[in-house]
Amino acid sequence: MAILNPYLYCSGNAAEVFNFYKSVFGGEYANLMQFKEMPGGEKLPPSQASKVLHVALPIGKGTMLMGSDHQDDMPPTATISNFCLSIGAETLEEAHRLFNGLSAGGEITMPLHESFWGDTFGMFTDKFGFKWMLSFNEKYHQQ
Repeated sequence: MAILNPYLYCSGNAAEVFNFYKSVFGGEYANLMQFKEMPGGEKLPPSQASKVLHVALPIGKGTMLMGSDHQDDMPPTATISNFCLSIGAETLEEAHRLFNGLSAGGEITMPLHESFWGDTFGMFTDKFGFKWMLSFNEKYHQQ
């Protein structure tokens, strides 16, 4: 089956964004490259050379959270309001840990709670402006 890996474009703060996500999810980067490492990167101004060209953080079974910085000379990135990262936790404890960690400093849209459809579910926008949904379903993880 295909694997879907979210890719986040950041506004020059990808290192900060991904260091925050790494502090919540744990683990180590599978890949972290700066623009100065690409061919011709030595010609970039220092302000751009140190930006993130590509980062990949393993966050679950075969899933990577990936991203990069938007360079000054690249076309502007679109602002997408109908996009949300959705995480399915494996335990209730993990659901609370991820929800509390990722929502820290952000805006909680819906607190983590037991929903009418049976999942523990919550929604928030993190402190970097990325929207998240987090859920846990005990019946699903007992199979």
